[in-house]
Amino acid sequence: MKRSPVPLALALLSVMLTACGPAPTERETTRAARPGALLHADGFDGDLAQWIVEQRPGGTVRVDAGRLVIEDVGGCTVWFHRKLEAPVIISYNATVAAEPRTSDLNCFWMATDPVRPGLLFEPGHGRDGAFASYDSLRTYYVGYGGNTNTTTRFRRYSGGGEKPLLPEHDLSDPAVLLVPDHTYRIELIVIGDRVQFVRDGEVVFDHTDPEPLHEGWFGFRTVWSKIEFSDFQVHRAEAVP
Repeated sequence: MKRSPVPLALALLSVMLTACGPAPTERETTRAARPGALLHADGFDGDLAQWIVEQRPGGTVRVDAGRLVIEDVGGCTVWFHRKLEAPVIISYNATVAAEPRTSDLNCFWMATDPVRPGLLFEPGHGRDGAFASYDSLRTYYVGYGGNTNTTTRFRRYSGGGEKPLLPEHDLSDPAVLLVPDHTYRIELIVIGDRVQFVRDGEVVFDHTDPEPLHEGWFGFRTVWSKIEFSDFQVHRAEAVP
């Protein structure tokens, strides 16, 4: 009896696909830029002179032996005091302790207040460390390991209270959640219309913004967690050929 060629063709197709490897995932993407000239740095071997703290009662922020240490209860944002301009790469090390919980290695960048575009820290701004008090900003935001380490999300705040969450920016894969006591290298890239969040060399979020935010402030953000930061650097971003 003559055999059908279909099973053989399917088998050959399967071998070809296996040889090519798995299909690229959504997060397998290349960096948009590499570090150029160093613009700012803080090794946290002095004091908090370059930082502005907004924190709810009960928490602390301190510099200790080359680390910026946030121990928080009700919400905290620690802002770098200088306004940054794109193209830029912001980078730092971060370690989230297991206690009180492994959660919320978060950050704002290119943040401005539409009501006071050049005066983010003007008296009366209304921000007090509570998360909702930042809703009026225009900014990029990543909540890494948020919601008690069940989600990792990227948002672009509009400046009018809207902070939409696109499906591709709402991740829950364990591969992009926090490991307690692991030291991560975080890089935030803004160049042209590209915005990227890079963790340990891997691009986690790669967003093309039709209305990119080209200037603003950077802030560490967390709630009810203990996080140690070190080796903070800001470089001019250079496009990757």
